[in-house]
Amino acid sequence: MAAEADIDQAENASTGLNRRKFLIGGGAAGGLLVAWAFWPRTYAPNLAATENEEIFGAFLKISEAGQVTVVVPQSEMGQGVYTVLPQILADELGADWRTVAVEPAPINPLYNNDVLAEQWAEALMLADTEQLAENGAVRWVAQNVMIREPFMLTADSTSIPAFAAGFREAGAAARILLTKAAAARWDVAWEICTVENGFVLNGDKKLRFGELVRDAVTQSLPDPVPLRPAGAGNLIGQDVPRLDLPSKLDGSANFAGDIRLPDMVFASIRQGPIGDTRLKSFNREGASKITGFIDVVNGGKWIAAVATNWWAANRALDKMSPVFETRGFLADSEKIDTALREALDGGPAIRFLSRGDTKTMFTPDNLFQARYQADAALHAPIETRTATAQYTAGGLELWMATQAPVAAVRAAAEMLNIGQDRVTLYPMLSGGSFDRNLDSDIAGQAAFIARQMGRPVQLVWSRAEDLMQDHYRAPSHARLDAAMEKAGRVTAMQIKIAAPPSAREQVRRLFDGSDKVSAMRSSIGEADSKAVAGLDIPYDIPNLTVDHHSAFVGVPTGNWRSNAHSSNIFYLESFVDELAAKAGIEPLSFRMQMMNNQPRLARCLSGVAAMAGWDGGLDNSGQGIACHSMRGGYIAVIASASRGPAGLAVRRISATVDIGRIIHPDIARQQIEGGIIFGLAMALGSATQFQNGLPTAKRLSDLSLPRMAETPPIQIEFIRSEEEPVGYEELGVPAVAPAVANALFSATGIRLRQLPLFGEVS
Repeated sequence: MAAEADIDQAENASTGLNRRKFLIGGGAAGGLLVAWAFWPRTYAPNLAATENEEIFGAFLKISEAGQVTVVVPQSEMGQGVYTVLPQILADELGADWRTVAVEPAPINPLYNNDVLAEQWAEALMLADTEQLAENGAVRWVAQNVMIREPFMLTADSTSIPAFAAGFREAGAAARILLTKAAAARWDVAWEICTVENGFVLNGDKKLRFGELVRDAVTQSLPDPVPLRPAGAGNLIGQDVPRLDLPSKLDGSANFAGDIRLPDMVFASIRQGPIGDTRLKSFNREGASKITGFIDVVNGGKWIAAVATNWWAANRALDKMSPVFETRGFLADSEKIDTALREALDGGPAIRFLSRGDTKTMFTPDNLFQARYQADAALHAPIETRTATAQYTAGGLELWMATQAPVAAVRAAAEMLNIGQDRVTLYPMLSGGSFDRNLDSDIAGQAAFIARQMGRPVQLVWSRAEDLMQDHYRAPSHARLDAAMEKAGRVTAMQIKIAAPPSAREQVRRLFDGSDKVSAMRSSIGEADSKAVAGLDIPYDIPNLTVDHHSAFVGVPTGNWRSNAHSSNIFYLESFVDELAAKAGIEPLSFRMQMMNNQPRLARCLSGVAAMAGWDGGLDNSGQGIACHSMRGGYIAVIASASRGPAGLAVRRISATVDIGRIIHPDIARQQIEGGIIFGLAMALGSATQFQNGLPTAKRLSDLSLPRMAETPPIQIEFIRSEEEPVGYEELGVPAVAPAVANALFSATGIRLRQLPLFGEVS
């Protein structure tokens, strides 16, 4: 076992700030202003460079051999961020793509995701300071103070919006320094020099980037740094080879489970039901008969078996038959549904959107109403939670995939009661995530086991463990009311969403270090603007209200691919289809008559109708349509579906998409296709019920996911645009389920109002 004297006397890891520390002295606003006045504004890069490399700012290194290494602060989860962001920089730099490499960024406020901080500003502020969000100046201060400590997060499709400009500026700065170095050698003005494929050019003269790096770093930059005209490079808009793909194809790419260290052992873990749970008992003797079993580690709320291989460790846990005791609330689907229904029908509401006046618009003659619901949804990425840890007297080394590196380091440091500066994190490639890797529990667990064992440990959660200890897409109920004239014009709509305050929970876990239970409990009754995400509807309805009814459901919730857009757009687009049917107007025309102020979304609708041969869904044709605008991107989807003896049959899905200027067309197509398949999976399953504090889904086979043979042909058409590029990783998800539900209504006349679709027939 490792010596623990140094740990017992070490300082606590919490040297950073949390949200409450800002709100000190002179009231909340005064505290924020004081914090802003004294907080640092500039930071130096902390990149590591070899003796033949030079560092050009926070995002770039260039070697004397001409290799261009781009430093990316976002987690690569298969979404292509290790290619798209380097592509932006390399295009502006004028680099040869064959010389470009990528590496993950270290923890540093230079890599803060300020776009995400702005989007999360309301959730980041304390519940008792919500009214401050209405004050624009204080809101701005809150957003900026929050990112004075490391706010490195990958979430909500913000990688491109948050970092495209910075990467382009970094490429421009390095390009100018290199051209200045070359111009000095040639004794010409640097402004007349050009760059192309890794060379600085002036007439017949040319010098490789690698030949100029030593001189380039001594040059000065003009203010402002001039950018090349858009499209001047030869990389943007091209399907350049993905930088992470060759190593994934030949097996040399390292994931957390690929790490091998001398004397390393393997661990599997069991955790009890969701709630106030502790380990009550276990049978160690049963495990001792397993070949390869080494030891057991009792974490108080969990138990881990350690062995010479993971299979032996997991079998040892089975033999130990651990027993857990849970006090208080046990998650149960009937209780969850009751809590959501009661919150929706009689609970207090927070109004997040209001235009016009809905109070006098509804009468018995014009009122149309529908209720919908969605079960909790699971992430279920291919790679379950995995971390490798090695603890020595010098500190902890940690290998894991994470979307929240600061939270992972803090979790490990607090578990060992050491300073965060003694934790070295190696960010790994992720085998999928869908925001699962915002959870950092495994960092603390792996650190604790490694210290107890006195040797490197690789901890892998089983599939069942990964599903049972998820932070789920929030279950929710919805009620939508519309006032519609006889001619089919919708004059008013009110939308009510009952759901837990997921964003509030997640902020407490990420920034306050709260565990799942305390995060749930401390956010009870709080309002959450992200619970009604996507409901600033695109339709020209003059009177509209959107309310959130906060509910306690007893299961941890958080980010999930497209978040509440996934369920809210199912509610909205299904309801719009119901209104079209009641008005006797075909669904596309019904939508288009309300698209006066949405030309880009209207173009997507007309485009997908032409591409898919839209027939109006008439005569039981089985066509359904839905659309959505999300974070600056637009999509319209048509699904062709039917329900037969074998279940749901989706014959084709077509989509027209507008995401502005496209950086890498093939990656954009992959992400929209992947989002569509994810949305189809959500329509069919991806969800779970709860019983006795545990989800009923414990295997992938329990999730009713579409198999490859059941995946329909997918058509995608992008609209050419010179608008600024937007994040599109989640855009394909929300409109699929309502399009499929609307197609099934066309084919069968049955309206399905629950996710998954076949959870209930109404």
